[in-house]
Amino acid sequence: MIGITQIISGCLKQDARCQKALYEKYYGYALKIVFRYIYHYDKAVDVVNDGYVKLFMKFSTFKCENEEHLEKMFMGWLRQIMVNTAIDALRKNDLMPEIGGIADHVWEEPDRSANADQRVLYKELMIYVKKLPPVYRIVFNMFVIDGFTHHEIAESLCISVGTSKSNLSKARALLQKFINKDSGAIEICSI
Repeated sequence: MIGITQIISGCLKQDARCQKALYEKYYGYALKIVFRYIYHYDKAVDVVNDGYVKLFMKFSTFKCENEEHLEKMFMGWLRQIMVNTAIDALRKNDLMPEIGGIADHVWEEPDRSANADQRVLYKELMIYVKKLPPVYRIVFNMFVIDGFTHHEIAESLCISVGTSKSNLSKARALLQKFINKDSGAIEICSI
């Protein structure tokens, strides 16, 4: 099995074997990212494949000076490409919500170091996030889960920074309402 350094070096040289290894290694990760935006499996798979096409076309722009952080840097770059590709697909469909069920494992936090309670809370939160209107869900996912700034979200979605902040605030309020309705009086203060 070849390491991530060799795979990335091979991809920079457009080596098809390394491109296939990279695709297979991170396909599940990419699909989980896209599923947070696009709920129909077939469409999500298409978006992931489109994202990989973009990734391989732009691979020469990927830079990482510190080899010990190479995989983290690559995964962040891959995440950004997949989120942007999903948003482009949603924009083509006027941000209409996707219809279809998503398996619960898709919403699980990829961080395996989290304890069981944290994973359960994350999974429960994702159930509520799926109920949000599409624009609120997208801004919430981008800001809270994917770590984009309001400026980056505004640029990506062609909205103002104020609209991004407003949509996040409304998403939080709706999530609070969903949770309060189901469980009594839990508060989401610092999501």
